Amino acid sequence: MDAFEKVRTKLETQPQEEYEIINAEIKHGGFVYYQEGCCLVRSKDEEADNDNYEVLFNLEELKLDQPFIDCIRVAPDEKYVAAKIRTEDSEASTCIIVKLSDQPAMEASFPNVSSFEWVKDEEDEDVLFYTFQRNLRCHDVYRATFGDNKRNERFYTEKDPSYFVFLYLTKDSRFLTINIMNKTTSEVWLIDGLSPWDPPVLIQKRIHGVLYYVEHRDDELYILTNVGEPTEFKLMRTAADTPAIMNWDLFFTMKRNTKVVDLDMFKDHCVLFLKHSNLLYVNVIGLADDSVRSLKLPPWACGFIMDTNSDPKNCPFQLCSPIRPPKYYTYKFAEGKLFEETGHEDPITKTSRVLRLEAKSKDGKLVPMTVFHKTDSEDLQKKPLLVHVYGAYGMDLKMNFRPERRVLVDDGWILAYCHVRGGGELGLQWHADGRLTKKLNGLADLEACIKTLHDQGFSQPSLTTLSAFSAGGVLVGALCNSNPELLRAVTLEAPFLDVLNTMMDTTLPLTLEELEEWGNPSSDEKHKNYIKRYCPYQNIKPQHYPSIHITAYENDERVPLKGIVNYTDKLKEAIMEHAKNTGEGYQAPNIILDIQPGGNHVIEDSHKKITAQIKFLYEELGLDSTSVFENLKKYLKF
Repeated sequence: MDAFEKVRTKLETQPQEEYEIINAEIKHGGFVYYQEGCCLVRSKDEEADNDNYEVLFNLEELKLDQPFIDCIRVAPDEKYVAAKIRTEDSEASTCIIVKLSDQPAMEASFPNVSSFEWVKDEEDEDVLFYTFQRNLRCHDVYRATFGDNKRNERFYTEKDPSYFVFLYLTKDSRFLTINIMNKTTSEVWLIDGLSPWDPPVLIQKRIHGVLYYVEHRDDELYILTNVGEPTEFKLMRTAADTPAIMNWDLFFTMKRNTKVVDLDMFKDHCVLFLKHSNLLYVNVIGLADDSVRSLKLPPWACGFIMDTNSDPKNCPFQLCSPIRPPKYYTYKFAEGKLFEETGHEDPITKTSRVLRLEAKSKDGKLVPMTVFHKTDSEDLQKKPLLVHVYGAYGMDLKMNFRPERRVLVDDGWILAYCHVRGGGELGLQWHADGRLTKKLNGLADLEACIKTLHDQGFSQPSLTTLSAFSAGGVLVGALCNSNPELLRAVTLEAPFLDVLNTMMDTTLPLTLEELEEWGNPSSDEKHKNYIKRYCPYQNIKPQHYPSIHITAYENDERVPLKGIVNYTDKLKEAIMEHAKNTGEGYQAPNIILDIQPGGNHVIEDSHKKITAQIKFLYEELGLDSTSVFENLKKYLKF
């Protein structure tokens, strides 16, 4: 809480238009560990507001371009601290281990580390477990010790290339879990936090279609799983010494159309962070009496930001929306009440509206939408509209605070977030209904959303723009082929546009992992023919298209540049053929491919990208961008 208070104080002392991006920070013992400038530092808790800190390591020693700390873990007795270092232009990372003493020094470093956690063995020796990632695949778990008894050994290797391995330390640090997952199935092994050299214990062997995650409290395992009917997440528990599935007892079930965002375990309570029918809730379960308190959160809130917390009396978290910066909330168990951060009230709450709407898709399914616009906007039909979509992997559409989104709303734009099938906003079935041979449901949902917005008086096709990144590019590219008349302009970032050729190339790092999402066109003719029906690249044809701005990254391993270049070239050829057949006077759309250096997949905070996209949208719609860039300078330091 002291760390959160430090951030809150900084925000309150800044002008209301300025917001600070907070890097990784963790509290352990009496210290707070964080990044200050180019250094990993720590300061005493009571001095967290001051500049009185101890430098533990200078990141410049790694000779990386603009490095930042992505994650920090402190050994149980604070003899060591481990930090994962990344750069903005690459997904590669380095994990450094710093020995804490009067003169802190780097003890070791490991390349390509994904997840990592500390435990302490029977002889009070710190043991670091970490996963090694190669070509975006994470299959190996290592364990290492330092000092006089230095060792580093591979501990586990996953043989199935479609699975991914990550580590999680239970809230009470009693068990380290090895989580082995693909898109639909998981398997968890337990490492005893008191005896980390003992063989791990399997909780339940993987069963196709069964997902589960594990927490621990008072010799009991709390298991969040979709096993049984309905195949949505439910909370079960069992004794830690009898972990197999036949011993799991049902403890708590979710309502229909509910997404479990996260779970946090406390001494006497379990807190579930939920999204139900496109609204946020917190359920507080009393573990002594099995009581349940359900709290409906403010309707403006669209997303949770979880905070690391070691205080057993309070559960802090943040709420945010695309146009509103995070705001702190704390549930206090003793009072049984939720307290919100006091102080400056963001003016956006009075100057804008948030609407929860629904569109009816072709098959009758109701698709939720979240819409933002200025309160005093008149004649919304004449206002520009920016639509966002994703619809893949069971992941929610990103609705974290983005300064450029707020600036657009302030300038009169309407923002619409379409929560189509294939995403996870309404639970696991919502994802299942938009993957494999149901992917076209997501396209039908997107089309229905845009038409509903227009029918209800929100903008018109000539002022409608559409934005997506990564796998969201599949639905956007498919809509540009099937219903281009709905749109005026499109912005894409690292878009997935050539589904068929990508999924047939098993040498690419993610192809095998993603068979559960897109299907296997190499061995299944049904999958191949179905992908051909919606794949953006395969369905380009001579017709009018909206103008499209694509940002791609030169060494992107997730979405190879080759597929994006091929798509762009084929699209331009189709547009030229259409223009030739249409005759003189035809205004061809602008197709822009902006290739950025680096090997990252999506760089959310890139000022250059943000500026280019906004400039493109304003020019395509014939709008004056002077005021929007002036306002944007209040948030972003160019």
